[in-house]
Amino acid sequence: MDVAASEPGGTDAAVVGGGPAGLSAALQLARYGRRVLVFDTGHGRSTHHQTNRNYLGFPHGIATTRLRELGVRQLAPYPHVRFARHHVTGLTGDAHQGFTVRAQGHHWRARTVVLATGVLDHFPHFPDWHTYVGRSMFWCIACDGYENRGRRILVVGHTDAAAGEAMQLHSLTDRIVLLTNSRTNDISPRFSRRLAAAGVPVVHDRIKGAEGADGKLTAIVTRGGERLDLDALFSIQGATPETAVARGLGIRLNRHGYVEVDTEQCTSVAGVYAAGDITAPHSHQVSAAVHEGAQAASAANYFLYPPELKAP
Repeated sequence: MDVAASEPGGTDAAVVGGGPAGLSAALQLARYGRRVLVFDTGHGRSTHHQTNRNYLGFPHGIATTRLRELGVRQLAPYPHVRFARHHVTGLTGDAHQGFTVRAQGHHWRARTVVLATGVLDHFPHFPDWHTYVGRSMFWCIACDGYENRGRRILVVGHTDAAAGEAMQLHSLTDRIVLLTNSRTNDISPRFSRRLAAAGVPVVHDRIKGAEGADGKLTAIVTRGGERLDLDALFSIQGATPETAVARGLGIRLNRHGYVEVDTEQCTSVAGVYAAGDITAPHSHQVSAAVHEGAQAASAANYFLYPPELKAP
């Protein structure tokens, strides 16, 4: 299923991203009989150790890495779906002439494109920080808040977004501390009062190191010498949408920097669709990504029909 160079004649759809949104789009397009090329570098949120427990159909939850594996296996019977393990660096063209996808010295032609490039999370960095992601260091209350009810939670962030997350988590546990991990504390007086009223301490300091093993954090040590015991860390330091390819094609972004789409996942450029975390600063859920991927694929498939097959 792997390809390493450009294909004669091109493909019907290039899917940029191999996470839940991209794999969902590829599957839907495959079932429409479309030729699909998926670009997957093996990076992204769904490559962490997180277990997803709010995706329907898995009573005991499913690791996102396992979900990716199953998605690739599900695509295996479709010979018209292929994978390229390349990082896409450029996208040019238009819906009339077709698109050229460029990656690491190669190029491919595609009639439509689905962007599912996700986001880059700004996790706190300390030795071996990545081994804790999805195990005891999280970014999403909807995904992991319930399992941490009653536990000691350290919220890391210096903005009202972090303060708001701490207040939301307060409904699940009253053992919360907020650590700014920044030179500045940008929490507004309004949210500062709310935190104080809820009994949530705010520590204005930065992380020096961490204690823990086997993916389980037990404490964070600050540069000021404070030791903060914890069972879970929620990082609310923001994320950057991976929009370089979209911006290169002139696709419109919203004020938060995410790709702007309509209800069918259409971008501002005809023939190009976007799905998953790249489309919104909120509701970053596997279930939403899978839905958006399927929606984008259906819209791309309809776009590919000749005019005589489209309803007026």
